This record gives sequence, C-alpha cells and structure tokens, in this order.
Amino acid sequence: MADPKRIRVEAPGGSYEIFIEPGLRDRLDERVTGLAVGEPVVVATNTTLRPLYGDRLAAALPNASVVTMPDGEQYKTLDTVAKLYADFVDAGLNRTGTVIALGGGVVGDTVGFAAATYMRGVRLVQMPTSLLAMADSSVGGKVGIDLPQGKNLVGAFKQPEVVLVDTEVLQTLPEREWRCGMAEVIKHGLLADPVLLEMAQNGNFDDLPEFVRRTIQVKVDVVQADPFERGMRAHLNLGHTFAHAIERVSGYAWPHGEAVGVGLLAAARLSYLLGMCDASLPEQVERLLAAVGLPARLGDMDSEAIYAAMGTDKKWQAGQSRFVLLRGVGQPEIVKNAPPESVIEVLTSLK
Repeated sequence: MADPKRIRVEAPGGSYEIFIEPGLRDRLDERVTGLAVGEPVVVATNTTLRPLYGDRLAAALPNASVVTMPDGEQYKTLDTVAKLYADFVDAGLNRTGTVIALGGGVVGDTVGFAAATYMRGVRLVQMPTSLLAMADSSVGGKVGIDLPQGKNLVGAFKQPEVVLVDTEVLQTLPEREWRCGMAEVIKHGLLADPVLLEMAQNGNFDDLPEFVRRTIQVKVDVVQADPFERGMRAHLNLGHTFAHAIERVSGYAWPHGEAVGVGLLAAARLSYLLGMCDASLPEQVERLLAAVGLPARLGDMDSEAIYAAMGTDKKWQAGQSRFVLLRGVGQPEIVKNAPPESVIEVLTSLK
C-alpha cells in the first residue's frame, strides 16, 4: 500500500484527517470508518464523473447507491439541492448514513450543503477529483450554493469526517481543469509558501502527492487559526472578489480557476497602484499565469459592470469594499474602501 501523506485538521467540534495518496479510491474502507456496518452510503457525484469513478466506487461499498447532479457551476443552486434531498430519501439515507461527495468544487460545495442540512446533518466525506477542489474547496468546512445575485450567498459550515485525495485522478484531469487548479496553488503560494511559486513557475510536479500536500497545508494552517472566517481566513479570498464578479458578468462562461488567475493579477496591480508593493509583484504574478497557461486579460468584458457585480459580494460589509491585497509574497492585508476609480483603472488595464 502507498505510504500516505496525512494532514490532521483540528476543527470546531472535532478533528479530521486528510489522506493524500495515489489509488485511494480503491481502498476507501481503509480510510473511512463505519462504511461496512450496514448503514446507508450515498455516493453523490455529477453526470460526467459517475461512469468514470462513481459507479465503481459504490459497487465496492456495502449498502451504497449513486446519485448525480448535472455538471457545471450553473447547477450549484437550490433547485439542485432540492433534487439531492429527494434522491437521498429515495436512497434510504438516514441520520446515521454517510454521503461521499465525489467531484470537483461544485460537487463538494453543493453536495456538502445538502449533507449539512438533510435531517439536520449527516456524515460527509469529501473526495475531490480536481486540483482546484483538492487545493481549496474540499478543506475547511465551507459548503454552499449560488443565488442569481451572487456566488456562495447560501451556505453552512460542515466539517467532513475525512478528506480523501486520490492524486491518481489528476493524471486524467483535462488540461483546462489542471490550469484552473493552478490558480488556487498560485494563490496559496502568494499567501504563504514561495516554494509553491517556484514549483508552479518551473513545472516541477514530479512528486504529485507532495505538491498537493504543500498547497493543502497552506489552507489548513489558515482555517485552523480562523475556522469561522472572523479574521485571517479572509486572506484566502485573495483574487476572489475580482474573480466572482468576473464569473457573474460572464454568465459563468469563465470557469472559476481562470477568473481567479486574472483576479490574482488584478489584486497585485491594485496593490501596486495603492503603493503597497513595488512593480515586481504584479510582474511576478503575470509570469506565473503565463507559466501555467492561465489567461491574464479580460478581453472586452466591461470594467464598470465587473465593479458593479462586486456590490453583492458577501465579503463586502455595509456597502464597503474589502479586497485582500499584498505588500509582498507572504504579506496579505485586507484593504477596505479602495477607491472605485482605482479598481476600475486596474480592470481596464487588463483588457
């Protein structure tokens, strides 16, 4: 058996383990207690991943069934959650059962929210299948769905029983999905780990479990210090105020990771414009985006429309803008009430 990378997370109400190892999807019972004692298990995934991994996973577990949701950010909605509730009932899921969220960030967030609220909460196992979900959304206990007015406006804190990261699935990940995940890796490197930036710049992914472990560790360190996002956890929103608005204005034609990539560059340029850092920082971010193949320009998207879309961002407070900016690598800072004209100037510079 592969020697796992293991991270222990201390969370409110208990703790859980993150296992990072290749082939983990074929050894689930070794990492999740209680799956073989007769209680119902629901593998919840999307229509794309079900034939790849979902059916085989459920077949290997006792008392397991598969439920699916459509594939795509546009389905991260209350309607999808209502359908999941009905599917949980049909599958015989009770309060002692387990839901395995198998998929990328959309599956993890949506299924996680359904698990948090079905029968006031059932056991949840996060099993991310994309680099983006491994690096970010599967860790930290935040689950939720979008409203027409904005992203992640409905949600809950739901800590998983365990997070299972099978790095083998990354070998078949579409190239665009890999690039999207690299945006979160670069974000984590900018926040706290320059080694990740070197690995991204040089394409050094030979030890994939260790690469994934490093990026997960950055998020774990932050969420353990601030589990309910009352302080420094907001640093994880670096680039995301821009990104969520870009996604919304594009009608979600821009995938999350690509929007985060441009959002990181926008945050770096705004940091420079406000005198917080020198010009080398936005130049470094632009080089990193180029190295991993992420876009660095917005094209013909309207700058003022993007700024207006930020007004419903849940990170803003009492109508005041809040951006996570950088004084340098490893030096994030929350800046309130950045001048609107400065934000729009930055967005216009990215056309």
